[in-house]
Amino acid sequence: MSIIEPKILKGFRDFLPQQEMQRKHLIRTLEDTFESYGFVPIDTPVLEYTEVLLGKGSGETDKQLYRFNDNGGRDVAMRFDLTVPFARYTAANRHNLYMPFKRYHINKVWRGEKSQKGRYREFYQCDFDMVGVDNACADFEILQLMNKSFQVLPVGDYQFHLSHRGLFNLFLEREGLIDNSVGILRTVDKLAKIGRDKTLEQLKEFASEDKANKILDFISQKGEFIQVLSQLELLSGGSSEASERLREIWKLIESQGLADKFILDPSITRGLDYYTGIVYETFLTEAQDIGSVCSGGRYNNLAGLYTKEELPGVGSSIGLDRLLAAMEALNNEEQNYGPQVIIFNQDKELYPYYYQLAEDLRQDGFMTEVYPLSKKLPQQFKFAEAKGFTFGLIVGQNERAENRLNLKDLRSRETKDRLSYEEVVAYIKDRV
Repeated sequence: MSIIEPKILKGFRDFLPQQEMQRKHLIRTLEDTFESYGFVPIDTPVLEYTEVLLGKGSGETDKQLYRFNDNGGRDVAMRFDLTVPFARYTAANRHNLYMPFKRYHINKVWRGEKSQKGRYREFYQCDFDMVGVDNACADFEILQLMNKSFQVLPVGDYQFHLSHRGLFNLFLEREGLIDNSVGILRTVDKLAKIGRDKTLEQLKEFASEDKANKILDFISQKGEFIQVLSQLELLSGGSSEASERLREIWKLIESQGLADKFILDPSITRGLDYYTGIVYETFLTEAQDIGSVCSGGRYNNLAGLYTKEELPGVGSSIGLDRLLAAMEALNNEEQNYGPQVIIFNQDKELYPYYYQLAEDLRQDGFMTEVYPLSKKLPQQFKFAEAKGFTFGLIVGQNERAENRLNLKDLRSRETKDRLSYEEVVAYIKDRV
């Protein structure tokens, strides 16, 4: 029988234990943060009817769907994000949900797009949303949770770029370009990737050269938040509901001492059709080249595809794979998320004692493992280092008789002999 080559599809990956432990640690950290703000977990199916997913994506996203007919001949597709399924979920389960409803959802999604650094065809998304309320408080709470999430992650400095779709639409309406808003929004969304000149050329497909330049001027406003907001109001026809919402949000941002983390950046438009209010993207100061690692906005009309009831929503999505790629680039020192203590096998007659000792260490908060084979100590050391243990315990009959333990720091090679159990626990806690 011929051997099948153990290959995987382009844009898909296997994860070795250290990589997966880092991912799980990141997810647990975010879950704890979300739940501290009252957000609850949900899940949705990987497969949806294609008509559900095609309803409010974009032309580009629609082309990236993994779509096929299942065994029953149904037209189905794999979810390309977690927002559209959430809109369907909310409409379908409306009578079982309380409003406002705050959820988070961390799981895999699939897009048949060109793979590149930090961007894959199978990847994790991490969404958190609030549905059932449309005001500045809801908008701010998502922004506040974004900030808290990045505070607890080892990513260095970061900044949120904030804008409002409504202001941009008012500007387009004033310039007589509102009928081409979808194409203009998607073109403007590419500004950071393709540059001003190419963006101008593509904008001329939807507007005259003069008006294309006006669009670029509008999205290029820079300065202090209120200063930029005042200029955008001037260009869009004066004070409006959109600009007043931004003023309310900014007041809340300032009240919490977060002003240095937020920039009003009108070039942020987000390419997806369903955004109707504030939109935002997140950039790591020391990893700008990797692009936005967290984005989202307000989408008051998304659930309208599936229900006549008005269900306004606002939310954000962290791209976990892109964030992990950035963290890997930023942190030169390898972080150990693996087992902390291994008990080496010096005598098979001591296995009952080893397993009780391991259980005691687990009760004291340490990940612990007993080496299960009778091998020479150097071979056990090699295994421990390969698996990423931090500390090892060496206990023979003499140590057992004296109720003492020999502790080895597997990073520094330092050994502490004849310690009591309490001394071992204190030593490890002091260094973990």
